[in-house]
Amino acid sequence: MGILFLQPVLSMQMTNPPLIVTLAMGKEATALFNQLRIAHFPPERNFIDAHLTLFHALPNEPAITNTIKEAATTQKPFELRITAPVSIGKGVAFKVESSELQSLHSRLQKHWKDVLTAQDKQKLWPHITIQNKVPPAEAKALLEQLLADFSPMQTIAAGLQLWEYLGGPWGFVGEYEFTAT
Repeated sequence: MGILFLQPVLSMQMTNPPLIVTLAMGKEATALFNQLRIAHFPPERNFIDAHLTLFHALPNEPAITNTIKEAATTQKPFELRITAPVSIGKGVAFKVESSELQSLHSRLQKHWKDVLTAQDKQKLWPHITIQNKVPPAEAKALLEQLLADFSPMQTIAAGLQLWEYLGGPWGFVGEYEFTAT
């Protein structure tokens, strides 16, 4: 089912903190990735739980929130495949695959095309970072450890989460479950 977008085009002025959109996942997978993040992410940089970011810096305007709410009501929950731990240079992430996720992201990108940053205009590379900004040797050791025991798994994409970027920490705005049937 397609997303209905009824909101007007937004201005690029950002007087409030920018908004970040993440994907809400199944509880078991979220708990697993949070445990890994707590164990391996530098504590002084670990401001938030494990997450899958869809958009990094949207204007903090009511139209964005309204579009997120509307998108959630027109989207069914869908399957995510966690396919492998991968190197991100100075860290490790889990690669996520889902054609439904790519489609949802593409629809939102098209709707917000006039207000996206260069980063948010790029094709989505879905991943869940559990370690970042560590020495490359430490990241390589963790990747080898995770690869030794890894089996692909599945979880559910359950909704969208909205955050404000507060210069390091993120402020939770809301979670919007996928409710289409």
